[in-house]
Amino acid sequence: MPEEIPEFYRYSVSLVKQGLHQFYTLTVPSDVLARTCCVITRDEDPQAGFQRLLDRKRAEEIADYVDNQHGTIPNAIVLSAQPQAEAKVIGHGKTLQFRNNQRAFLILDGQHRVYGFSKAKTHLRVPVVIYNNLTRKDESRLFIDINTKQRPVPNELLLDIKKLAEYESDTEQLLRETFDFYHTEPGSPLLGLLSPAAKEAGKISRTTFNAAFKQILDVFTAPEAEQIYTASSAFLTAFIAGLRSQSCAHAITNPIAFRAILAFFPEVARRVSDRYGKEYSADNFALVLTPQLFKKIKPGVIKPGTSVKLLLGALSTQFKSDFTL
Repeated sequence: MPEEIPEFYRYSVSLVKQGLHQFYTLTVPSDVLARTCCVITRDEDPQAGFQRLLDRKRAEEIADYVDNQHGTIPNAIVLSAQPQAEAKVIGHGKTLQFRNNQRAFLILDGQHRVYGFSKAKTHLRVPVVIYNNLTRKDESRLFIDINTKQRPVPNELLLDIKKLAEYESDTEQLLRETFDFYHTEPGSPLLGLLSPAAKEAGKISRTTFNAAFKQILDVFTAPEAEQIYTASSAFLTAFIAGLRSQSCAHAITNPIAFRAILAFFPEVARRVSDRYGKEYSADNFALVLTPQLFKKIKPGVIKPGTSVKLLLGALSTQFKSDFTL
């Protein structure tokens, strides 16, 4: 027999007062949330509203995390009870009752989690915060506050701790090990210029570093961190020396410039290989870069700008135009 769907749901709650508002905290089964929550308030189909306003791929990732990775999601879903919920406290203030209605609650925070729960086969008990008797103005202000005053964890920090969580892909591990060489080796051309766990003015973040080095991994037949560091650090040592000759050494820490410079590495490495074999030393890179780029480059060519592609194109054009046998 199919499961009987009740007319009302009842759950134990605690009342919390903060500032000008009060709300209830409780846990609700994920399938009940899927049946009673919406992200739109107009007379439209709630499920269609989910599909139109939210990211299906992200929801499927949440469903997979719940079903196949035995994931835990402790963050509270924040809801505003709508008139259709007929929400009221019973049982001496210890139980919240609300109607089983597709528009019972407007989601103020956690839309993708609720949508993901609706696609998952596994049912969970989910922490929930429910506001009642809010005006549209209150709901709008709470939505803005939740989505502007709560800062997400920086990508740099997530990348920094993925090793501890054993969540790294092979590429992420390779990039982390390469980053660590640059961050700790005494002779590193980027020593003191890297920021492992956060964005910092005048330094290269782990996110920027990874984006730059990911471009050149294909250059190495069987890339290992030490091999990548040895060749690329020789190139960067020579390039930074060239930047100093142009009085623009500070450009190396600009994200656009750094990515463009690393993307330029394969072209310069091929020229070094043609002339000096596999001797990828800082001196050999300098012997190629100094006369063929930095001594003849026009003032202002090496400036970050807004496009990696444009800066790389400018470097490549200048480099090729000065090539002689």
